[in-house]
Amino acid sequence: MRCWSVANLVSNAGTWMQLTVQNLLVLQISGSAAATGLSMSVQAAPALLISVFGGAAVDRWPRKVTAAVSQALLGAIAFTTAVLVTLDRLDMTSLMALAAVTGVIATVDGPACSLLGNDLVPPEDVPSAIGVGALVHQAGRLTGAALAGVTVGFLGTAAAYAANGLSFLVVACVIPFLRPAPGAVRAAAGAAARGTSGRPGGQDGQDGQDGMSVRQGLAFFVRRPRLLALAGVTGISTVFGRNYQLTLAVLVTGPLAGGAGAFGTVSTVLAAGGIVGAVLGARLRRPSVRVVGALAAVGGLLQVVAGLSPSMAVLLIMVLPMAVVESVSDTAGTAVLQTDPPAHLRGRVLGVWGSVGTVWGLGGPPALGLLMEWAGTRGALVTGGLLVAGAIGAGHLLHRRRGTAPAAVRTEEHGLPVAHPVLSPAA
Repeated sequence: MRCWSVANLVSNAGTWMQLTVQNLLVLQISGSAAATGLSMSVQAAPALLISVFGGAAVDRWPRKVTAAVSQALLGAIAFTTAVLVTLDRLDMTSLMALAAVTGVIATVDGPACSLLGNDLVPPEDVPSAIGVGALVHQAGRLTGAALAGVTVGFLGTAAAYAANGLSFLVVACVIPFLRPAPGAVRAAAGAAARGTSGRPGGQDGQDGQDGMSVRQGLAFFVRRPRLLALAGVTGISTVFGRNYQLTLAVLVTGPLAGGAGAFGTVSTVLAAGGIVGAVLGARLRRPSVRVVGALAAVGGLLQVVAGLSPSMAVLLIMVLPMAVVESVSDTAGTAVLQTDPPAHLRGRVLGVWGSVGTVWGLGGPPALGLLMEWAGTRGALVTGGLLVAGAIGAGHLLHRRRGTAPAAVRTEEHGLPVAHPVLSPAA
C-alpha cells in the first residue's frame, strides 16, 4: 500500500502538471477560450457515454493487468503529445483526438486503479485506504500545480507532457509487484466463484451470461436505496455547492474587490482544507450515507455564511471548514460506493457512477452560472447552500416518516437473496 501510494503521488503530480498547462496550450494554439472548454468536454464525454462498459470490463478482466495496461496507454498518449508539441505539429484536431482517446481509456483506468488500491488492504481497512487515496490526490494536485510553472518556465510545455508520461510509467512498473492483502484475496476469490457459478437453484447458465453484463450493474444501482440516496446527496451538492473555483472567484474579484492574489490565497486555503479533510476522512471506520448527507448539509450552511461574508478575512475563516467538510464527505461517499456492492459488481457500479457524475460535472457549472446571473454572486452562494441543506433535511425527515413501517425488498448480498427495508439505515 505504501508503494502504491507513492506511485500514485507521482502520477497525480504529473497529471495535474499536464492539466495546468493544457488549457494554456489550447489557448496558444486556438486563441479561443471556448476551445479550451470544448477540449475539456471532449475528454469528459466518453465517461458520460461508455463508463458503464468500462466498469464491466474491469469486472471481467484481471485487475492488475487492466490497470497496468491502461496506465501504459495513458503514458503513451502523453509522450505522443510531447513529441507533437516539440515538432510543432500539434493542432486542434489532433489535440481533440488525443483528448477523446484519453477519456475512453480513463473509463477503464479509473475504476481499475481504485479497486486495485482497495485490494492491497484487508476489507475492514478499505475506508482508511480510500482516505489515504484522497490525501494522495490532494497532495499530488498541489505538487503538480507548483511544478507546472517551474517546468514550463525552464523546459517548455512539452516537458510537462513528458513528465506526465513518465509518471504513468512509474505506476505501470509498480503494479506487477503489488501483492493483495490475504483478506482481499479471499473476498476476490469468493466473488469470482459467485460470478461463474450463479445463484443456488440451477441458474448457472443464465447467471454466467448476466454476471458480466452492464445491465446487472445498472439494475443493482437503481435497486439499491442507499446508492440512490448517495447519488441524490452528491448530485445536489455538486450542482448548487462545491464549485468554489467558480463562485468564490467571482465573489473575491467582485463584491469583495480582491484581485488575483486574493483568490490565490483562497485557493491555497481550499487546498489546505482538502488535505486536512482527507486525513480526517482516512480515520472513518464505518462511513455511511447518513454521514455523507450530514456533512453535505453542514457544508451548505457554511456556504451560506461565506456568501454573506463582509470581508476577505471572514471569507478565509469560512473557507477552511468548507473545504474540510467537503473532503471528508467525498471520502465517506467514495468508501460507501466502493464497499456497498458485492465485489464482483463493484467495477460496474463505479462505471454507472462515472456516467452519473459526468452529468453533474457538465451540468453543474452552467446551472450555477444561470443562478449567479439571476441572483448575483452572493445570492447564488446563499440560495445554493440553502437548497443543499434544505433538500438533505427534507430527505431525512421523509426517511424517518417512512421508516415507521418499512416495506421489504428482495436483493442479493454476496450472491444470496436477502430482504432489506426499502430505505436502509444508511440511506
